Amino acid sequence: MPGDKTVIFDFDGVIHSYASGWQGVTEIHDPPVDGIKEAIDELRSDGYEVVVVSTRCYQEGGIEAIRTYLEKNGIEVDDVTDEKPHAVVTVDDRAITFNGNAKGLVSRIKSFRPWNRVD
Repeated sequence: MPGDKTVIFDFDGVIHSYASGWQGVTEIHDPPVDGIKEAIDELRSDGYEVVVVSTRCYQEGGIEAIRTYLEKNGIEVDDVTDEKPHAVVTVDDRAITFNGNAKGLVSRIKSFRPWNRVD
């Protein structure tokens, strides 16, 4: 089945540490998240396709900026795109896993904090 070995990675806060926050579509100054290159390398060596999909991709110059960042940091992926492919899983720092039960969902959304913004 298509996507059975595809993993979508968000960019900011997952690959790019995003310590400085949003600086603009092509302004990507922070280092990669510790260990992310190795995790991506391991997935790819195990036969997974790694695709980066980011809100940057929907803005002019965003895809090219991400590709430049990845190359500069020696991080190899299979694609950087503005189209979300079918995937086995998505890795995102601003997501909640839906467990099929809406009870408590609103509370989880309202109290959510990404890993790099926890007090």
